[in-house]
Amino acid sequence: MKFNKWTMGLAAVGVVSLASAARADETKMSQLQTALTGTTLSGYVDTSAMWNLGTQNGGQLPPYTPNGVTGDGFNLNSIDITLDKPMDESPWASGYHVELMYGQDAVGGYSSGENTANIRQAYLALRTPVGNSGIDWKFGVWDSPIGYESSSDPLNPNFTRSYGWNLEPTTETGLLGTYKVNDMISFSAGVANSTSGNASNGNEYSYDSYDNGYKPYETQKAYMGVVALTAPDSWGWMKGATLTAGVINADIGSAGGSYDYNNGKTWYYLGAVIPTPMTALKFGAAFDYVDYHNAGRPSYSYTDEYYYYGYGTNPSDDNAWAVGAYANYQANDKLSFNLRGEFYDANGSGNNGYSSPAPGGSSGHTFTELTGTVQYQLWANVVSRVELRWDNAGTKAWNESSSGQNHLDRNVFLLALNLCYQF
Repeated sequence: MKFNKWTMGLAAVGVVSLASAARADETKMSQLQTALTGTTLSGYVDTSAMWNLGTQNGGQLPPYTPNGVTGDGFNLNSIDITLDKPMDESPWASGYHVELMYGQDAVGGYSSGENTANIRQAYLALRTPVGNSGIDWKFGVWDSPIGYESSSDPLNPNFTRSYGWNLEPTTETGLLGTYKVNDMISFSAGVANSTSGNASNGNEYSYDSYDNGYKPYETQKAYMGVVALTAPDSWGWMKGATLTAGVINADIGSAGGSYDYNNGKTWYYLGAVIPTPMTALKFGAAFDYVDYHNAGRPSYSYTDEYYYYGYGTNPSDDNAWAVGAYANYQANDKLSFNLRGEFYDANGSGNNGYSSPAPGGSSGHTFTELTGTVQYQLWANVVSRVELRWDNAGTKAWNESSSGQNHLDRNVFLLALNLCYQF
């Protein structure tokens, strides 16, 4: 065993013995190994090459491709690094989960951008024994409990994400408890900080333009509940089918500022995965609905020290919804085909992007998308897929403010190659 010069000097004058120093080092190593026992390191590196077919659409990318990607070029979408220590089966089990994302497609609760590392998730996992099982808690930052698609790229059936995914919050900061009644039924309930702005930006504070900062309000929280049903083995070929329903209600105050229009949102989600008698074929469906509790744009009046806000123009109650259908055919261990079709409807006044988050910032639009993905494992641990996506903007062209503008095409096509290494 090697010792540093300070330890060797103390040993030379008899202050310490090399044997005791060796035991101390062994104790430290033992403590470190004990603390790390069961901890796993995993993650992925996600890249893509994308071709925005044609020039008639003004270079507009289909919505909900990775943030900030190049339509005709190469992209590093994201790097994901995860440290995880799962809970064991003991009644008072504990663990943790830390997940960091870096890159232009990174999502998370505390930062975003091409050159910023996001805290995607970071929570304590705790169990409280109740009844015949227990309540499993997540305390910290965790993924939203609703949604068909994941913020983890390789877990999704398609490379680009759906309209429905964009409507949903991506991360929450708070406390979530899950209780498994039996193998068929489980419930989740939680409370978290409210989110303002776009549903997926993870900003958990209301904006106050007077001091140009972000302030949390004690009464403004998000409350959520989810029920998940799973078909038992006795259902034959339907075994493993799932049905998930959830609601999240977030209260957001209108503290002012040119972009503070709404006083909250309510998300409704219903999703299902359905096996078929053909083992290789399964279907999925998802429905997302968001109700925006608009308070109207604030009007301003000045005093010597403070702003006073009154409810001004555009009081309304906008909404947006999306319905999607999925099909997956697993031809063999390496080859699979995935198909997704969606319809999206945004109903709003169009005065702000928050109440009507239609693609391209448009409102009062209906949109349709069809995405086909072929996935084949050429290399070990690598998700390799080619994807073709078509988006149609309905009665308006992309980014149009009125149906009379026809300078952009209503159809957008994307061809993408996605390679993602998982470790």
